[in-house]
Amino acid sequence: MGKLYGYGGKELWVDLTAETVCTKEIDPDRMRKYLGGTGYGTSLLFDELKAGAAPLSDDNVLIFATGPLTLNKVPGGGTVMLIFKSPLTGILGQSRCGGDFGTDLRRTGHDFIIFKGHANRPLYLEVTESGAALRDAAFLKGKDIYDKDKMMREQLQETPKARTSTMVIGLGGENMVKYAGVMCGDRAAGRTGGGALMGYMNLLGVIVSGTLDVEAADPETLTAVIRETMREVTGSDACKGLNEYGTTGDIVANDEDGDLPTMNWRSNAFGKAAEMYDHFHEHNLVRPGACYRGCPVRCGRVVEVKEGRHKTRLHEGSEYETIAMFTAMIMNDDVEFAVKCGFLCNMYGLDTISTAAVIGYAMECFENNIITEKDTGGVALKWGDEEAILHCIDLIVNRKLVGDVLAEGVRRAGEMLGQGAEKFAMHIKGLEGPAHDPRSGKILGLTYATANRGFCHIQPFEGQAYDRGKMWWGMEKYGVRDPETMDRFDEKGKGLDCKLLQDGLTSPDVLSTCKFLMYAGVTLDHWAAMVAALTGWDFDGKELLLVCERVNNLARLFNIREGISRKDDMLPKRLLSLPEFGAYENNQDCVISDFDALLDEYYMARGWDPETGYPTAEKLEELGLSEYAGVVTQRPQV
Repeated sequence: MGKLYGYGGKELWVDLTAETVCTKEIDPDRMRKYLGGTGYGTSLLFDELKAGAAPLSDDNVLIFATGPLTLNKVPGGGTVMLIFKSPLTGILGQSRCGGDFGTDLRRTGHDFIIFKGHANRPLYLEVTESGAALRDAAFLKGKDIYDKDKMMREQLQETPKARTSTMVIGLGGENMVKYAGVMCGDRAAGRTGGGALMGYMNLLGVIVSGTLDVEAADPETLTAVIRETMREVTGSDACKGLNEYGTTGDIVANDEDGDLPTMNWRSNAFGKAAEMYDHFHEHNLVRPGACYRGCPVRCGRVVEVKEGRHKTRLHEGSEYETIAMFTAMIMNDDVEFAVKCGFLCNMYGLDTISTAAVIGYAMECFENNIITEKDTGGVALKWGDEEAILHCIDLIVNRKLVGDVLAEGVRRAGEMLGQGAEKFAMHIKGLEGPAHDPRSGKILGLTYATANRGFCHIQPFEGQAYDRGKMWWGMEKYGVRDPETMDRFDEKGKGLDCKLLQDGLTSPDVLSTCKFLMYAGVTLDHWAAMVAALTGWDFDGKELLLVCERVNNLARLFNIREGISRKDDMLPKRLLSLPEFGAYENNQDCVISDFDALLDEYYMARGWDPETGYPTAEKLEELGLSEYAGVVTQRPQV
């Protein structure tokens, strides 16, 4: 294939059982087919992991993946993707983390790290441009994520001008809470339980430090494309809005539009968001923050609570999902308390979305006498009660009392608790839901039901941004209908729109870039022009879309191998019903009228069998995935 431009060209393979590290050259043919990130990573995971392997076992594989555009000079270039079989869901686990870890890993000359096995003692991995080694991590055991970062840096013999980043697990990961994340400072690879897998592996962290740069095939064109793209981004209203308000600023409109899950999804509107956000913006927001060097959007929020019972030190966090989940979801209207809870989750390395969702679930179980004070150590889990919420976080992270059950996530907790607890467990494919309600627009419910990692709003794409926000991310030329021509509660035709948008918005996951740059004007064509100049390939937006469709189908095949079919592409019953209270309680338009018809339309657009939800042989051949056809033919026809 000739020289491979645009990549460091190396993979690190780490056998934790044997405590060995070896370097391999990346496969250029596989790279051309899948590009990087979740594409290359899912391909590796599929081939390395046997079907049915237990997620918390020596068989599982954890992949840290960058992409060709994981570069500081690229708008959105600060990303690393983690790919593994999820301890929480038992299917494909994928999680994105912002920050500088991805770019700094590439500065060591490595594009990927692949971990296998289980160490007999706590370890961390040190990676520099001169090599990699496993280090004893006993001194890190039990420390919070900030201390781990500091202590690992102190052990490193840093090269002058090197850039250094860490990713670590907190106490949640060490105790294998199934929704523990992996932290790069206050940035999290939060969803689907990568931190639990690292805890099982006895891998407490990774530190990378290097000075290298990748070689571009056409550096002049690459620079020109980046500059032009950066001009479009910085001149956009979305960039200015994200800088000023971050994602947290969305909470007011979301509350008004019925997109704010409330009281464990019993409603889709809280009615208190405007007051909460005004207080947050005036008293807690310190400044915008960029999660990686060179980000033009700076949507991060640097926050603190200066005084009072919720006093919380300066940190980066309190973005929309965290604030919404720790307010409306659990019926708390004190935004400063939500800031504190988010900080605690960061410190312990817990996914804020799943943690708050589990607490809301526990409160509803308590309300129905399924969980009692005997299970909690004498604390009543009443809605919005601050003592109860803090107590729940402590029980979960330390796996004490009922916290040992709640640490398993709501699906497994429902099975363990019994007594009808399953009906309060709001999940899709085992993943707790984020802070967007599908009763705010119909395409969101469809993408929730069909997303490969489960109940996820951002991977592949935010349906509410299409239905309510009227965004289409430059996808009109690829067949997506103008959202301005339809109502958010319309259903017909959105199966095809959903398929196309899922594929198009998978591009940042494959390229390992930040998805929010697409909100600020970056399109498939911008990304593709950068890839072409970087690699020297004849590559355009159409091929990028094809790669993303290939990756989404490969992810589906992985999940089919683990038992997923049409029966699992479904919303919880509560989300197909009217809200119990709030502004939308009598608005029948907000409820999907015929979900099966919408799903049929989606399967047709995908080229999947409508009875099973499996890709057809013709679709697999079209995408160059015929080698995986046995996954479909060997599964029972459900």
